[in-house]
Amino acid sequence: MSLWLTHPLFIPSLVVGITILLWATSMLPEFITALLFFAVAMVAKIAPPDVIFGGFASSAFWLVFSGFVLGIAIRKTGLADRAARALSSRLTDSWPLMVASVVLLSYALAFVMPSNMGRIALLMPIVAAMAKRAGINDGTRAWYGLALAVGFGTFQLSATILPANVPNLVMSGAAEGSYGIHLNYLPYLLLHTPVLGWLKGAVLIVLICWLFPGKPHAPRDLTPPEPMSRDEKRLAWMLAVVLFLWVSESWHGIGPAWTGLAAAVITLLPRVGFINGDEFSTGVNIRTCIYVAGILGLAITVTQTGIGSAVGEALLQVMPLDAEKPFTSFLALTGITTALNFIMTANGVPALYTTLAQSFADATGFPLLSVIMIQVLGYSTPLLPYQASPIVVAMALGKVPARAGMLLCIALAAATYLILLPLDYAWFTVLGKL
Repeated sequence: MSLWLTHPLFIPSLVVGITILLWATSMLPEFITALLFFAVAMVAKIAPPDVIFGGFASSAFWLVFSGFVLGIAIRKTGLADRAARALSSRLTDSWPLMVASVVLLSYALAFVMPSNMGRIALLMPIVAAMAKRAGINDGTRAWYGLALAVGFGTFQLSATILPANVPNLVMSGAAEGSYGIHLNYLPYLLLHTPVLGWLKGAVLIVLICWLFPGKPHAPRDLTPPEPMSRDEKRLAWMLAVVLFLWVSESWHGIGPAWTGLAAAVITLLPRVGFINGDEFSTGVNIRTCIYVAGILGLAITVTQTGIGSAVGEALLQVMPLDAEKPFTSFLALTGITTALNFIMTANGVPALYTTLAQSFADATGFPLLSVIMIQVLGYSTPLLPYQASPIVVAMALGKVPARAGMLLCIALAAATYLILLPLDYAWFTVLGKL
């Protein structure tokens, strides 16, 4: 025991462990836990400041910030209500149809828009306006279900589309850097879409309808909409340019976060923009921004201090990886990813898991590429909301309580591991990947 107390990783592991425990149990508001992590980590000197506060330099943080600003403008100009009016006239006839349409829209947008945070920022005000027109009020279980449909549909289902998810990009970069393996768009889509896209989307719709029941009604206002105002037209054109720049990132090399930030700055400019200082101060949720920075900083700290590597090596020793038992090995590799998700969150898991993939391949007899691909099911299925920052952002924008998000996380994870994991294994086998 005394040897462990003097181990260089003891204090960093203690700080990380308590932070994760506080987030998982919601004993403190999430942003206070994040600030507590920053304070204790700096006082204890568990890592340099640029590591601990690395979340503030992350593109995800600035996408969250710009998403809040653009969301205010979309609502204020009436653009959100106009889009919701067009959707609600066709998609609010029944609760399953409404939930399915939100999930499908979240998934479909991932094919053309590479940023999770950007998609959530664009969709949330539109879905909120659509819900209001269908008689679903803020703070109700039905509204929580729609907000979670945006968050879960955006993050979990987009894992099947290679460039549409940050963990996918981390995995792709790690595979190329470590093994010279280049992941291709169509083979990746074929491997993951049937189970983790279509079937998981169907399970998500069923669970939301069950856990968060609602009774929408068709809008009674049948009068034709007024012509678009000047501000609506200007904002629509700006959003079209932003969307084009997001889609064409591979051509110009400017990340979605910085395009979004530029658009947010234009939105705030006097006489040119759409919102004033008071609207900015009341509409931008700084608490959520701090929380996201805390999650990202924690993941960077875990990687830089070596905690993640130590945990990964320990899991390699205790997990039942056996070339004679392929399904058990498949299950164990998914379990390793799930365990790493608790300490590194989804964005950090692929960086560590992929570097250990050769050891896993040697122990299981699976092809190296297949071992790398198996992790997708694990990191795309968080057991707690904090493990996936896009879900956290969607919950914050929708003012969804932690208990509701945790309930759907656990229910979807249980369905995924009990039903979809065996089907995923069967699909890998059919394609000759195992």
